[in-house]
Amino acid sequence: MSSASQLLGDAVASAASSVLEALRPAASTRVHKFGGSSVADAARIAGLAPLVDDGAEVGVVVVSAMAGTTNALVAMAVQAASGQDWSGDWSALRERHLETAATLDPDNRHGLQDAVGRDFDGLRDDLLALAAAGGDPAPLVAQVHGLGELVSSRLVQAALGGEAGGWQRLDARDVLVVHPGEMGVGVDWEASRERFADWRARRRPSRVVVTGFIARDAEGRSTTLGRNGSDYSAAIFANLFDADELLIWTDVDGVLSADPRLVPDAMVLPTMSYAEACELAYFGAKVLHPQTMAPVQSRGIPLCIRNTLNPSAPGTWILQDNPPGDAELSPVKGLTIVREMAVLELAGNAMVGVPGTAEKLFAALHRAGVSVVMISQGSSEHSICCVIRDSQAERARTAVEAAFAEAIADTQAQGVRLTRGISILAAVGDGMVGIPGVAARLFAALAQARVNIRAIAQGSSERNISVAIADADATRALRAAHSAFWLSPQTVSVGLIGPGQVGRALLSQMATVLPRLRATSQVDLRLRGIANSGYMALDHFAIHPDEATTRLTGMTTQAFDPCAFAAHIRAEHIPHALIVDCSGSDAIARHYPEWLAAGIHVVTPSKHAGSGDWERYVAIREAQRGGSRFMYEATVGAGLPVISTLRNLLDTGDTVLAIDGMLSGTLAWLFNSFDGSRPFSALVREARELGYTEPDPRDDLSGLDVARKLVILARESGRELSLDDVRIESLVPEPLRDVPRDEFLARLEELDGPMQRRLEEARAQDRQLRHIAHLSDEGARVGVVALPGVHACCHTRLTDNLVQFTTGRYADNPLVVQGPGAGPQVTAAGVFGDVLAIAHSLSAGVGVQA
Repeated sequence: MSSASQLLGDAVASAASSVLEALRPAASTRVHKFGGSSVADAARIAGLAPLVDDGAEVGVVVVSAMAGTTNALVAMAVQAASGQDWSGDWSALRERHLETAATLDPDNRHGLQDAVGRDFDGLRDDLLALAAAGGDPAPLVAQVHGLGELVSSRLVQAALGGEAGGWQRLDARDVLVVHPGEMGVGVDWEASRERFADWRARRRPSRVVVTGFIARDAEGRSTTLGRNGSDYSAAIFANLFDADELLIWTDVDGVLSADPRLVPDAMVLPTMSYAEACELAYFGAKVLHPQTMAPVQSRGIPLCIRNTLNPSAPGTWILQDNPPGDAELSPVKGLTIVREMAVLELAGNAMVGVPGTAEKLFAALHRAGVSVVMISQGSSEHSICCVIRDSQAERARTAVEAAFAEAIADTQAQGVRLTRGISILAAVGDGMVGIPGVAARLFAALAQARVNIRAIAQGSSERNISVAIADADATRALRAAHSAFWLSPQTVSVGLIGPGQVGRALLSQMATVLPRLRATSQVDLRLRGIANSGYMALDHFAIHPDEATTRLTGMTTQAFDPCAFAAHIRAEHIPHALIVDCSGSDAIARHYPEWLAAGIHVVTPSKHAGSGDWERYVAIREAQRGGSRFMYEATVGAGLPVISTLRNLLDTGDTVLAIDGMLSGTLAWLFNSFDGSRPFSALVREARELGYTEPDPRDDLSGLDVARKLVILARESGRELSLDDVRIESLVPEPLRDVPRDEFLARLEELDGPMQRRLEEARAQDRQLRHIAHLSDEGARVGVVALPGVHACCHTRLTDNLVQFTTGRYADNPLVVQGPGAGPQVTAAGVFGDVLAIAHSLSAGVGVQA
């Protein structure tokens, strides 16, 4: 669990704990139930005593069979009934239990080994009888299946101190009478209460170990409560004992907000209501079956799920109602996924307003034995769709087609459509009732994760919102929804391409900021991949930014494959993905449209996409219609808010008349320093030594980089402009443009004469030379301009960038954005700002399109 999720979990647990302590009275009767994992061996059984020594006046312990025992008994019953040899399995199971008995009762003070031996002798007789049985073998089979609880109750009784320690043992078959029902095994409460009262009057116990799972029918024959019936037994005996609390001990810390195998940041829920637990259980979450909870729910008995292996964990309390203020932490209590579903849809224009259509549809499904999990119908009545189990899909389609055969033949119904490979995502929580915006938050989260919703259902109780989605999207949908309701941080899978100067500066900034970001903003940026032109290093979880460049030289690197890199970053278990491209490669920029179309956000300081091929630029804009964002603030002014300022002007209805600017920190320094006291060539050499220029100064002096920035601004302002449309003045003389770099550097003095003459001409007009990019209706141009001293570009610091917007609102006094516009740190900050803008928009549930 991440630190932010842990902080949230601690806050939830603390708030719930204080409320619970105030609400819970001291328990006079407490029932403990221990599952198979809690009594798996002698050591586990011996460790139960401290857990049940809780100060209650009456203590009841309900036990399951030792782990794996019931499965073994079921297999032996099948072997015996089919004439196969079961003796080997019987001997192995007997030996396991006898060894456990010998460990727990080494001196045989409780006669435990003898009693266990007799139980297994009885099992052998039952298996022999089953092999020879005629008539109904069900009672014998039930007797075989239930032996595990019978033996484990003896083991637990001895471990707790036996009869000498005040612990009595109750075979549930002596009091519990059950009968089969439509919803499973039902309890004959009148008969069971009568027998229980008689047993209790005779024994007057204060400490009891009870067998789970087993019971008798009305004829007195052995039966069981079905698989996982020990939980049901515990609830029944909590009801019979009129307990104050029921504690179910298992191997997890409590009920989780989602499946931790799919959502690593799932957290234990401190409290939930019985209604919430029933909803989650119905949709497949590992919560108690609704039938199990009914006996305690009817009496309002609090139920807690605890971990035998971690008894210090407070567990999850299931109550009649959630504590006051519980919904303030999150309106959704838990999320779950049901897989292997299908959507069946009946559509037809003639169905509109026709009474009985739905009744006819569901009657056909009922006759076919098809269970309907979810129903959705539009108010137009043009179609009805329902979600059914995939295993019943073909049977359902056949049944509905037969029921509506006449309507289909007469084209009154368009037919039955079946969509396989469906999952249901269910969001459950009492806090959803009457709270506006819960559905909107869920749907926005799914939209950001690029999950398409096939059908929607919400009951009038507002406690459950269920959506049908493609099974391939299930994990991503669950993770996105979990994040949206603050049950875990908003997690973004991040990949970085190009760990050069800007990339390394970005990694350094991330290493400093990310821990604080997780703790305070519920944003979890996970660097899961890094790549250069040759290699890539990928990690399933996360790469620490400080270790990222080192990972590229490790043994686990792979040859860089942009498609494989993007597929890894677009992880199924993390809802949001983002690639930061600091490579400056036009080849990488070609992948932007496909990445954006796949739901991957892209951030870059590279100017290739924004100023390159027009068709690619259009494809990038089109790809963002699905909600992915392309952010490139650092392409024009490094860390300066140039593009965001321009967007704000346009979004608020202003009209851009002209854009002027000093868009190169290198050229700004050169012309701020060029006053005639030193030759222009000397300034170029100094700028190169200071690291202001590219290794080849011609890359700066050509004006091409500035022209790319101007194209980006032009396109952002709505103009269809390409690099070929910009008039670019190169400061490199024609004879020096194609010579080797060293030769160019040796002949730098050839720049001095022309530049000196231009300086003198400007001074003669009382003007100053500046390298300017200009955009207006007259066109786009880049080059050296002589400006009057009052111009804003004549009042910048040495390496400042400056962009001046002349607009309808700022016509007489143009709007100026000015500041440091070069250097890896400020550029990285601009990139990081874009990353955080995307992350925060996801966290807030806002899918703003770039």
